[in-house]
Amino acid sequence: MVAETVIDIQQLSKSYSGHQAVDSLSLQIRRGEIFGLLGPNGAGKSTTILMLLGLTEPDSGNIDVLGMNPTREPIKVKRRVGYLPDDIGFYEDWTGLENLKLTARLNGISNKEAHERAIRLLAEVGLKDAADKKAGAYSRGMRQRLGLADVLIKQPEIIILDEPTLGIDPKGIDELLALISNLSREQGLTVLLSSHQLHQVQQICDRVGLFVSGKLLAEGNLPTLSRLLLTDTPIVITAEMDHVDDDLLNRLAGIEHVNNIQIVNGDNEAFRPSEGHILLQIGCSEDCSSAIAKTFVELGASLFSLQRKQYGLDEIYRRYFAGGDEHGSKRSKKAAK
Repeated sequence: MVAETVIDIQQLSKSYSGHQAVDSLSLQIRRGEIFGLLGPNGAGKSTTILMLLGLTEPDSGNIDVLGMNPTREPIKVKRRVGYLPDDIGFYEDWTGLENLKLTARLNGISNKEAHERAIRLLAEVGLKDAADKKAGAYSRGMRQRLGLADVLIKQPEIIILDEPTLGIDPKGIDELLALISNLSREQGLTVLLSSHQLHQVQQICDRVGLFVSGKLLAEGNLPTLSRLLLTDTPIVITAEMDHVDDDLLNRLAGIEHVNNIQIVNGDNEAFRPSEGHILLQIGCSEDCSSAIAKTFVELGASLFSLQRKQYGLDEIYRRYFAGGDEHGSKRSKKAAK
């Protein structure tokens, strides 16, 4: 059974002074999933979030958040949606507990319930022992944990996190991401995570939307994205040998699902062969390792190693966001025949 759609965006556009920040965005996010909005800085992620919260109006298009229009009903949306910006502000001279209780009271929660929720949430985010410590003395990682508790204290159905790991050390990042994932799974929370850090998105998200220059390039889980964006070579098999000839190349190119073959040059740091050896990178639409190994055996060709790699978000990010220079000469299946 397909989960309910809780965020529905249709043909959303927004520009500032002639700059198209968001361009015809359509996207659906389902209840209970962790959705990652991945893209470089300036891609339009934060503008999209502001429109979801009713903090800025779109030029055109429609937004539905939990059955509400954020532009017309921003207060109602904010009651049911929690938002953690990249740098949340607290009263520095107040303790973590006092800051949380204030947020609860501002959301109409009674003093008794506010205290109980604050104590429980501080424990859940790992700040139980820092409850009576002033927020001004919290580290960046502790502040983000407190921010997460602050977002959760009104018991939202959706939480939106905008670059939540900025300025946190690697250990703190892993802990915060694990905390977000666990809270989502245990409480059935829908999470929209905006980030330019692909490994963080890959670590916890069920689905990912790739956002660049205001446009949604593609969205889906990792296998779906691989099929959509790496249609030619989602799988690359690297073979190391001492020599290569046209007969071997032609036989390899004739294998079903082999799309291209690349002889890797020695100036490629990522794929540098051992001295006197040659590397072939064989791009496949499906795993052809067995057929490739069999071809070497049948031809009596030397084969020192055979490695398989299925590309994920890192390769997609490199190709579509970070550019990337392909080294070596490519030999297509058609050219090899």
